[in-house]
Amino acid sequence: MASPMGVWRGAEGRWIRADLRARRGQALLTVLTVAGIVAALIAAATLLEDGTNPWRGLFERGRGAHIWLHTKAVPDVSALKSLDGVGDVAGPYHSAPAALVDGGRKVPISLQEAPAALPTVARPLLREGRWLDVRRPEGVVVERSFARALGLRPGSPFTVTGLNGATHTLTVAGLADSGDHGFYPEWAPGLAWTLGQTLTTVEPAPGRTETVTGLRLSDPALTDLIVQRAVSTLRGQVQRVTTWREVRAAMELDNRLLGLLLGLFGVAGLVAAALALANVAGGRVLTQLRDLATLKSLGFTRGQVTRVLLVEHGALGLAGVALGVVAAWLITAYALRETVVVPLSPGPHLAIIAGTVVVVLVAVWLPARRGGRTPPLPAAPAAPPRGRLSRLARLALLVRLPPALVLGARDAFTRRTPALLTVCGVAIPMMMISVGLGCWATLDDFIRHPESVGQAAALTVRPGDLTAKETRVRVMAERDVVAAYPGAELDALVPGQTRTVRTRALGTSADPYPFPVAEGRMFRDRGEAVAGQGLLDLLGARIGDRIRITVGGTPLIVRIVGRVIEPEQDGEVLSLGIDSLAAKDAVPPRFYALVLRPGADPGEARARLQAQSLEVAQAVNPADRLAVIRVIIVALVVVLALIGLANLLTAGALGLRDHVLDLAVLKAMGLTPRQVMATLVTGTGLLAVVGVLAGACAGALWSRALIDMEGRHSGVGAGIGRAPTPGMLAAAIGIAIGAALLVALIPARRAARARIPVTAR
Repeated sequence: MASPMGVWRGAEGRWIRADLRARRGQALLTVLTVAGIVAALIAAATLLEDGTNPWRGLFERGRGAHIWLHTKAVPDVSALKSLDGVGDVAGPYHSAPAALVDGGRKVPISLQEAPAALPTVARPLLREGRWLDVRRPEGVVVERSFARALGLRPGSPFTVTGLNGATHTLTVAGLADSGDHGFYPEWAPGLAWTLGQTLTTVEPAPGRTETVTGLRLSDPALTDLIVQRAVSTLRGQVQRVTTWREVRAAMELDNRLLGLLLGLFGVAGLVAAALALANVAGGRVLTQLRDLATLKSLGFTRGQVTRVLLVEHGALGLAGVALGVVAAWLITAYALRETVVVPLSPGPHLAIIAGTVVVVLVAVWLPARRGGRTPPLPAAPAAPPRGRLSRLARLALLVRLPPALVLGARDAFTRRTPALLTVCGVAIPMMMISVGLGCWATLDDFIRHPESVGQAAALTVRPGDLTAKETRVRVMAERDVVAAYPGAELDALVPGQTRTVRTRALGTSADPYPFPVAEGRMFRDRGEAVAGQGLLDLLGARIGDRIRITVGGTPLIVRIVGRVIEPEQDGEVLSLGIDSLAAKDAVPPRFYALVLRPGADPGEARARLQAQSLEVAQAVNPADRLAVIRVIIVALVVVLALIGLANLLTAGALGLRDHVLDLAVLKAMGLTPRQVMATLVTGTGLLAVVGVLAGACAGALWSRALIDMEGRHSGVGAGIGRAPTPGMLAAAIGIAIGAALLVALIPARRAARARIPVTAR
């Protein structure tokens, strides 16, 4: 004979299964809502933890060097090894600049010496082909992103030209990745590893080479301190320094912005999902009061009823969590397989899962606890709630709206707590959708106005074999070119000589390049400069301060007169006139930045200039690197829309439950089925309209501030954010309200088709 406990558990299970089968659509919507939020949170944490930054995996697997010292002479390796905190040393290796001839143009390339056996520190990760072989000295290993840009494959021959003008034919032996060198073209010039004898053949003059030495540290937090000690130990030999932070930033690109966007959507969505779950569970409790009372009369205790409701609604939330974990794995493993190198760490992963489970259980426990207090009165009918006419209903009466609309306006806010939950459950998703539209509008502004992110020049031309004067004459003869600004990009040591930052000399003090100045003014005299937000934060400087940097061994003191929007190098860029540099760094110009006439096609202009044997590169708009954000925004809008729909379905079902007796009376009084439908749709639709309008206004007001805040913290700088366009916002509001009214029609049509005797029962 079965035990009483087993009988009760079997009854609980049958009741839960029957209830879930009766509302399959709503149950599926709840599961999908929670799954979408969990997937967004895990994907956001992966992005923010550098899981999508290839540097992390490459650096660890290749045991990369945290610091690279560039010197003219070979440094004292034993002295560097003896520094406290240095665990191992890579090199020293010789490095020489050269030019790779590709289809009539010359592409700068850096040849770096490497041993025939893969080193233990700063080891390139071979992806294709083979490593260097002393029996085939012409074979070189090319960094993979550089090889992809030039279409090089293992076995491909190519020609390089040394600084002495001699040409040499080399062969690609293999392709490799490295955590010590950024991706091309963000990190230029391209890199190729060669044997020492091959390097000497291409560049036989010792004075034209430099020596690079890598230091792997026991604690990366000591990077700045070790740099200071190394520079002091080598006593002026160091020309420039690169650290693991710069390489990581170069590889990171704009994934952090994507991660923060996902995280913001995920957290707001989790709050909205909690409201939706509480609303759904509360609505089910109200619509099942008679069933719950029957269970109490059959002997179910308060705890058992609470447990039944908690298990039913909690199971839907937990199923959504499990589905979200699987979806997040699929997204990171397949949709983001080109950027995700390592998965999310177990700690944050478990924290997201546990946090979501707690939120789900708390959200459903509160209404379940209320359901457990239901009195055992199975015959008690569900009476509609009582209350005074709301101000909205009074206004509807004053303006003599149709009776159906007046009744709907009265019903909308009769139950204030569910009405508030419904409004918030719609407003929060709509607010985040508006923020997403602001991100979309910001990307569109980048594309339409590239000058707003420092890309007034669409093309960059390097002289190559020509003189600077000949290069300028040829580019100005191009019909689409309206201006050519002489420029040079150099690495400079910041005060304390612990970091190397990008120094961009472009234009002259009298005719400066049109940098997008967000604060202060453009430089007008020699010794003046503008800086990105990242550089100001790094140096702790403000507009008006003077800073001292070292460019190519020459001290340079400049006064910062403005802050510019700077998307490169995390904003750690100093921009000034080329005439502010020493003559050895400024003459001749290393390149010309070309501004084209409005409407000109950069690709066509580039092709015509390349036909004149010029080395031409086309600028990459930041919006192109952030194109994946558009896909993410669409996916998140779908998830947020599901949350809003879940709230509206609950509100519609609750309104039908509250007025099931009123419907019979209304029909008996002569209201047509359409008028009955209008009453129910108005009650739910008003809540949706209030939520949509409140969320859209809040999102439109906050979107620009949120984007600027992220721009400021990422180093790009404030001033890039754009609010959704009026047309875009109006379309979103119209679609949201229309979808809400369509959802409200589902229970309204069911009520309108019901017969009076059945409805009154």
